Amino acid sequence: MQVKICGLKTPESLAAAVDAGASYLGFVFFPKSPRHLTYRQAAELVGTVPDGVIKVALTVNADDEALAKMLGEVPIDMLQLHGSENPKRVAHIKERFDLPVMKAVGVADASDLPQLVEYAEVADQLLVDAKQPKGGPLPGGNGLAFDWRLIANLEWPTPWMLAGGLTPENVAEAMRLTGATMVDVSSGVESAPGVKDLDKIAAFVKAAKGAV
Repeated sequence: MQVKICGLKTPESLAAAVDAGASYLGFVFFPKSPRHLTYRQAAELVGTVPDGVIKVALTVNADDEALAKMLGEVPIDMLQLHGSENPKRVAHIKERFDLPVMKAVGVADASDLPQLVEYAEVADQLLVDAKQPKGGPLPGGNGLAFDWRLIANLEWPTPWMLAGGLTPENVAEAMRLTGATMVDVSSGVESAPGVKDLDKIAAFVKAAKGAV
């Protein structure tokens, strides 16, 4: 069982995630998000992450120049593409930057499921997330869930992580319904947008690991 805590902004929240046993830590590079970091802020945080914990950079439709600049300043282990990047773009980024790529795919109903198959062929990991609300400014971190039964018993040829509306209270049920062995949370462990709650981080990781 592996947990990703995304949208970390402070040394305290990062330490809480590490102490709780998170395997992945997510850092957001998207100015519209309340969790956005400058490269300098991120570099300072990332420098404190212990070996063995995967450092993930969340970007949204970033071009090669922006990705190169970010990677030149922040030592990252994995890129999370959370925009409308098509499979060809995902494959290009993976080859160009020689880093594992996680592709977020939004799900609202069964018509969205074929995308997961397409992206599974080019990404190193999938992030199965709730679809962005129409006209909403943020592609993720909205605290929304989708009907988890849509992906019950589905399998893809690449590892996948469940996201979207997860909280300490519902993560065990989400894992039971979907079969997920990796989960990602951002707003579900916050007291306000972009403000992580240290107790909720600990409770989430405990609930997720206890569900296995």
